[in-house]
Amino acid sequence: MAVETRAEKTSPLREVLETRQYELNMGPQHPATHGVYRAVLQLDGERVLAMESVLGYLHRGIEKWAEYRTWTQATPIFDRLDYVGAVLNGHGYVGAVEKLLGVEVPRRAQYIRVVLGELQRIANHLLWLGTHALDVGAMSMLFYPMREREVILDLFEAMLGQRLLPNAYPIGGVRFDFPKGWEPVCRRFLAAFPGRVDDYEGLLTGNRIWRQRTIGVGVISAKDAIALSLSGPTLRGSGVNFDVRKAIPYSSYGDFEFEVPLGKNGDVFDRYLCRVREMRQSARIIQQALDGMPEGELRGKVGKIIRPPVGEAYYTVEAAKGQLGYYIVSDGGEKPWRVHVKSPSFVNLQGIETMSRGNLIADVVAIIGSLDIVLGEVDR
Repeated sequence: MAVETRAEKTSPLREVLETRQYELNMGPQHPATHGVYRAVLQLDGERVLAMESVLGYLHRGIEKWAEYRTWTQATPIFDRLDYVGAVLNGHGYVGAVEKLLGVEVPRRAQYIRVVLGELQRIANHLLWLGTHALDVGAMSMLFYPMREREVILDLFEAMLGQRLLPNAYPIGGVRFDFPKGWEPVCRRFLAAFPGRVDDYEGLLTGNRIWRQRTIGVGVISAKDAIALSLSGPTLRGSGVNFDVRKAIPYSSYGDFEFEVPLGKNGDVFDRYLCRVREMRQSARIIQQALDGMPEGELRGKVGKIIRPPVGEAYYTVEAAKGQLGYYIVSDGGEKPWRVHVKSPSFVNLQGIETMSRGNLIADVVAIIGSLDIVLGEVDR
């Protein structure tokens, strides 16, 4: 057995090369954490051994807040959960109230909801794509998706009067019909959009630096993804074919033909591809909805003062981040007795330790971005 000499034991080189485990706080102000989120990393050198998520920095009490408002007054509150996908949040809440009331939403209103919801999904994915690429180091990519996102926000502003938090849906239907000139602008956007997505993929999908930073990074198996209740592109990136729009069709989604993009390896690259391909499918759905738009009323029969019967209801939609569910309870009064939100950003964060273990610190930034979390929805 070799014995170390005294010179070897005291060598400066040994002290330089020696490593030990240590703890590193990433956030809550770190720009790559996508909000006030703190990740506590246990490291061996630059390799992640374990990771703990620390939440609660943005807690606003939105669920309790809703219980002190009437059923109608609560509708704009939920736009502020995922403030990048506000239209989809609002759909989940009004859908739960409509289910409890037994209100039939007119078919035209259902189609309009599909159009607005899929535009919101595209807008969400565009912002995610630009910021995620920026996190990984592709700086130019930030500007390209913003160009198309501005068109969608202009469409929201023209129809709903607001770009980010539009309070799009009243209970029972939609607030407005398409204004004059709105549909032609939307159709021009849909005609140009596939070519724009080709541009995004031309910059990233085959880029060898992007592939090195994303392929094989942040892997989670289909079995683990299901066990952790992951949903949305985070789940489908692991090859699990579950989309609420297909599995539990709502708002006439059963009328439209579209594919559910799936990954194979469950890594950052697959989650990226799923979202990019989802944008193409969303544009396809919008085109079908506009082509087949029925005539009719915009809102079902709902009184000015809403008092649902005593009972409970659960309604779920496929939001941009994943499965978004609303559980509401009525005691027969003018205000909700209880409102609880199952938010995909919060649930998907459960997978981040499994994805990060064994990767480098720099990979954690890419992994967080691949989940597309919004902390307003995590902390609520």
